[in-house]
Amino acid sequence: MSTATANELVSRKVPQVRTKYRRIVTEIPVPESIPILQRLRTFEPVSMSGQPPILWDRAEGIQVYDRWGNMWLDWSSGVLVTNAGHSHPKIRQAIQQQVEHGLLHNYCFPSEIRAKLSEALARVAPDGLKKVFLLTTGAETCECAIKLARTHGRKVGGDKKIGFVTFHNAFHGRTMGAQMAGGIPALKEWIVNLDKDFVQVPFPDGFRGPDTSFEGFLKALDKQGFTPDRIAGVMTETYQGGNASFAPPEYIQKLRAWCDEHKALLIMDEVQAGFGRTGKYWGFEHYGVTPDLICCGKGISSGLPISAVIGRAEIMDLYPPGSMTSTHTGNPICAVSALANLQAIEEEGMVENARRMGEILQPELRRIGARFPEHIGAVHGKGLVASLHMVQPGGIEANKPLAADIVRRSVEKGLMMFAPVGFGGASVKVSPPLCITEEPLRESIAVVEEAIEEAIA
Repeated sequence: MSTATANELVSRKVPQVRTKYRRIVTEIPVPESIPILQRLRTFEPVSMSGQPPILWDRAEGIQVYDRWGNMWLDWSSGVLVTNAGHSHPKIRQAIQQQVEHGLLHNYCFPSEIRAKLSEALARVAPDGLKKVFLLTTGAETCECAIKLARTHGRKVGGDKKIGFVTFHNAFHGRTMGAQMAGGIPALKEWIVNLDKDFVQVPFPDGFRGPDTSFEGFLKALDKQGFTPDRIAGVMTETYQGGNASFAPPEYIQKLRAWCDEHKALLIMDEVQAGFGRTGKYWGFEHYGVTPDLICCGKGISSGLPISAVIGRAEIMDLYPPGSMTSTHTGNPICAVSALANLQAIEEEGMVENARRMGEILQPELRRIGARFPEHIGAVHGKGLVASLHMVQPGGIEANKPLAADIVRRSVEKGLMMFAPVGFGGASVKVSPPLCITEEPLRESIAVVEEAIEEAIA
């Protein structure tokens, strides 16, 4: 075991916390949890040991509990999954009823529940995007989108129209195609023989991608020798998942027009952004465009592994029967979870709540950013997703140790966060469940500000 890993499993005495929403009454990590954490270190890959050493026992609504009396306000949503909150009663009931009904798996054989979910997703999708392909993970949807884009490109432009454009710092998953499409070079060194027809261009976030003009996109393609007739598709996260950065609306609108002109598909990776996270049902609504394909997952079910590609029929129907399938497509348990989740989000007004709570969260985080300008290079986000870009004093170089320290201190104070991601692993990500209300939101903002104060001091 490495020294760094061993240090994670040494209990620390921390101040006790007792509020309506947070409770810390033990050392962290809890001494009794260490043997279990050590078993995980022994039998799992070391790559799985990156999160705070908190042994989750149960989670409900906006809170996470261990078995030793500690309770955290959740700013992770289990990495942006539990949009409707943890263990939502409607979702739990739907899962229990389906288990008792007696259908746990049916491959691609037809089922009524799969028909209901496909119809429900088509109903909430924009006009024209009415075909739904149910899958398991977000990475799988991005792989499918790459496949469809290249197939469509060859159909309309011949064998050379297979180029696929994505953005610097983008993350689309951990499978081979998704990582080749990603914009983080370190994550694809293992591939070695990268596909020469995958190309990345700067993301216009106005911070690390300072050129926010669409001319920057055209110049980047030209510099790398990619002409429009070679491009089959352009895929972007609606906001960059690691750092909650959005592009200017006019940039995406020009990108939409460029894709139309050159018969390239515009693909929005909504795996993090969809189902209300940004204060709109689909994050791309902030741009005023409709993509050709939507990749979605995470918040689609608020807990179980299911995802979907939603798109135009002429694209989704490119492959004949039996040639674009997945073993667990529309798994009945996952499908009922997703249906109940869509129902809860709609009936309980969670999209509107995310918008209203975002009107509190975003200005407060920007205030904190302005208070510590030497250490917080930018604050990005919309609705109930945000990111504090931690930097070395006075510059834009990523400050990973500071970000990690802020997360550790927040967790020790009863605010659950996940390990820093984004540019250089130095982005402190904010993503509470969409059911959070003003009182716990303001309390959690105060906690993270206190953690930042202490970490900088």
